[in-house]
Amino acid sequence: MNVAVLSGKGGTGKTTVSTNLALALKANYIDCDVEEPNGFLFLKPQVKEIENVMVEYPLIEDSKCVSCGACVDVCQFNALAKVKDDIILFQKLCHGCGACEIACKYGAISYKKREIGRIEKGHIDNIDCSRGILNISEPMAVPVIRQLLEKLPEGINIIDCPPGTSCNVVNSLKYVDGAVLVTEPTEFGLHDLKIAVELVRMFNIPFGVVINKNSCEENLIKKYCVEEQIQMIGAIPYNREIAVIYSKGEIIYNNSKFKDIFNELAEKTKGVLKWN
Repeated sequence: MNVAVLSGKGGTGKTTVSTNLALALKANYIDCDVEEPNGFLFLKPQVKEIENVMVEYPLIEDSKCVSCGACVDVCQFNALAKVKDDIILFQKLCHGCGACEIACKYGAISYKKREIGRIEKGHIDNIDCSRGILNISEPMAVPVIRQLLEKLPEGINIIDCPPGTSCNVVNSLKYVDGAVLVTEPTEFGLHDLKIAVELVRMFNIPFGVVINKNSCEENLIKKYCVEEQIQMIGAIPYNREIAVIYSKGEIIYNNSKFKDIFNELAEKTKGVLKWN
């Protein structure tokens, strides 16, 4: 069972829910927010395995290239450009599709690999933890996310998705059986929740909503969920003590005062997502 935890925007408490829910469900934790992977700051697993993430890029052999521009014309990602009599490669725009190599009639293009990030794997409290890390200045996170999710551990996996609803999130959702949408009771929270709801509905993924920083019985998020017939998984109270625990990089689930909150979220998640 692979469960995505996502939000329409950053800062709603997605990683808070992901890490604590993983412990409550005794589930493996996978951090797909490869540009800001901060789940390990809370779980603190001992990293025992590191894999490099490599992508292909074209190499142009000057002795064979006649600067015809066929490779430039076929590139959909503007990674190649013809400037006077030279073909210029913008390496980080290349998606490694291979079209330029096929288009070149002179055999001037071959492919090499370069590193864009890494996968780290560790273990804590009988659960496996893994995360992807995109190298600084690299623009494309998807190859790191794909490699991270290719070989998921057996059992229950909590997938901490990137924030928002970009292609990074879409590629994460390809591997999931259900989703937990995390939001907060504000106008901004509601706006971005609606976008996230539209996304998971497009993929026909069963989902429910968790409200973080919940301060009252009725709010605009609960009203929206009733109107849209969206199931509520639960809420995390707007509490100063929880904020202090989080600010110290500690796990809320380990505090006996708040442990039951996440145990209840775990049980409700099973029901909402029709756990099998």
